[in-house]
Amino acid sequence: MLALLLAGGLSMVFTLLFTPLLARAFKKLKLGQFVRADTPTTHVLKRGTPSMGGVIFVAAAVFGYFTAHLFGGGRPSASAVLVIFMMCGLGFIGFIDDFLKVSKQNSLGLHGWYKILGAVVVAIAFALVGINYRDSHGRSPVSTALSFIRDLPFDFIATFGVVFGTIAIVIWIVFITVSTSNAVNLVDGLDGLAAGASIFAIGSYVIIGFWQFQQSCFNLAIAPENQFKCYDVSQPFELATIAAAIVGALIGFLWWNTSPAQIMMGDTGSFALGGALAALAILSRTEMLLVLIGGLFVVITLQVIIQRIYFKATKGKRIWKASPLHHHFEMKGWLEITIVVRFWIVSGLFVAVGVGLFYLEWLSSVAP
Repeated sequence: MLALLLAGGLSMVFTLLFTPLLARAFKKLKLGQFVRADTPTTHVLKRGTPSMGGVIFVAAAVFGYFTAHLFGGGRPSASAVLVIFMMCGLGFIGFIDDFLKVSKQNSLGLHGWYKILGAVVVAIAFALVGINYRDSHGRSPVSTALSFIRDLPFDFIATFGVVFGTIAIVIWIVFITVSTSNAVNLVDGLDGLAAGASIFAIGSYVIIGFWQFQQSCFNLAIAPENQFKCYDVSQPFELATIAAAIVGALIGFLWWNTSPAQIMMGDTGSFALGGALAALAILSRTEMLLVLIGGLFVVITLQVIIQRIYFKATKGKRIWKASPLHHHFEMKGWLEITIVVRFWIVSGLFVAVGVGLFYLEWLSSVAP
């Protein structure tokens, strides 16, 4: 418990103290946000705001997690390191994209297919290590079964065999990773929006991980009458700890990222958060529950897809004034802070439903 609290607290202090220093350094290096001239006036005013701020909260989360173990006891776990790997791997792809944008002062950055390819490579490495590693109880961090609130009866390897089953589960993990990272990236369009929504979504895994630890199949203190509904998740407390570190880092970063933002997270931050969120869902065996927990990200992504399909099908007509969805409300005249706070509320409601469903499944489980 001490490690969890230390991880969140230390990472929050880290970003609170060092984010303004990083913002000033980026300003001196002229690593500022590029904004196209055809964007709304409110966005043109953000030109030059330091970008790539995701660097600071990724570093803070890593610092918070490892320092918490140094002082709180215990050793870092493979499950948490896999989350860090996914977060840093995708964050690095976003960093390259951001650096190309700010250094060349255009909106092109890294080509979209290269970003997808990079995410695919990171996800494949994550999947293969996660499937083949075994913890002290013989469990692999990554399950070979589909999961909703826990593993479902459908197992890829049991269905397709070792070779084709492994390929299938890797493809599934790649799909989750690419989808989630791009969804978070789409939400990152207004000051504080992606950071606040991610606090809710990733924060849910602090609750889920801690509850799975309390009700773990290897927890000797679990009540005998609850043994049949225990969770067979590898190192769930460690997942809660790294989630707490990320949330703490985001809270400190949000202090400087709210409107008017003194620093932007950039693709560095949004891709890193998407990677962390995907990894937490996969490792906690709740990947299909992510549709609810990340409900705001799902809604905004679907709106972009529908808008694009309709635009092409009708040769230039639109359903909404703009996409992603938050820009539609900007075009309608809503204040930026109003949109952000209302979207935070929507995100919180989705998370509440997701966590509530997770707990309801445990409550409603009956002995076989």
